[in-house]
Amino acid sequence: MVERTVVVGSTSGLHARPAKLLVQAATEQPATVRLRVGDRPPIDTRSILAVLAQRVKQGTEVTLEAEGEGAEASVAALAELIARNLDEEGERQDG
Repeated sequence: MVERTVVVGSTSGLHARPAKLLVQAATEQPATVRLRVGDRPPIDTRSILAVLAQRVKQGTEVTLEAEGEGAEASVAALAELIARNLDEEGERQDG
């Protein structure tokens, strides 16, 4: 199993736009990636409802985990995405 802990970089945490981008990226990955916050049970990153229900705020450490073919690349791609401030990137694209 591949695991990586990452700090959420988006100003709004994993809500609205960042959550949507995470779910979109997760569906493009070859491996199913699960996200765990603290002691909570892991959730599937392909579920927008599950991601939003975690109510993850900026600065929170989350753990991504995956198994099987493509697991390492999938976890790396989603970790890189979560670490970025996706809210700020959206403002630049809109402005």
